[in-house]
Amino acid sequence: MTTIHALNILSPASLISTFGVAGVLVIIFVELAVIVGFFLPGDSLLFVAGIASSSAADKLVGAHMNFAALLIATPIVAIIGSQIGHYVGARFGRRLFDRPDTRFFKRKYAVRAEFYFNKYGGAKAVLVSRFIVGVRTFVNPLAGMLDMPARTFFLWSAIGNVVWVELMLVLGYELGDKIKGSIDSTILPIALVVAVITLIPLALEMNKERKAARRGEQTELQVFEREHERAYLERVGQQSDDIQDAVSTAGARHRK
Repeated sequence: MTTIHALNILSPASLISTFGVAGVLVIIFVELAVIVGFFLPGDSLLFVAGIASSSAADKLVGAHMNFAALLIATPIVAIIGSQIGHYVGARFGRRLFDRPDTRFFKRKYAVRAEFYFNKYGGAKAVLVSRFIVGVRTFVNPLAGMLDMPARTFFLWSAIGNVVWVELMLVLGYELGDKIKGSIDSTILPIALVVAVITLIPLALEMNKERKAARRGEQTELQVFEREHERAYLERVGQQSDDIQDAVSTAGARHRK
């Protein structure tokens, strides 16, 4: 009798066992092309996909994937997704990020992405962001919004995506051949460690904030976030005033 397990979109093992290579490609594409994809498990998914391509795939993951197909197709999909994100940002501009927080959208990631973009420059921000969970999703449209040339973005995005994707896949593949155990007791804790590593830049920034708070000061990021929030509220307020004026004008015309 076959046991059917419920799909968990945040579980790399569940996604891989259900959709295989296609699932990996779709998730990576969505994470980089659409801003609501920031919560998807890109790092751990690539890592577990590497394991699912190793000799221990069936035992550890319960599915086996073609390693060569992953190495070739996944970076291409990541690059295409990033380029689409850049185009969307160039097309829709600031209003793409001027929205309230929801379950699938967090403005703080967009603000942090813009902070790193301004602090380190477009090329470095695009390159490094591949390894920062959440931020890598928002850097793509942000680069378009800030008028980073598409060709320049493509170059650094391609380099960053290839290094990020291949590193995670190869790491999982190599460890899969050496580690014995089950996906729950062995691989998932390691995948969690890989995910935590990508949070190190944010953790360092939080540490700076704590030290600054003890001194009664604010970090560069906190100052940027405060200024960005004030500008956001001004823009939203202006939009509300414009809408109210339009409604009042339309009402006056209707009464005539």
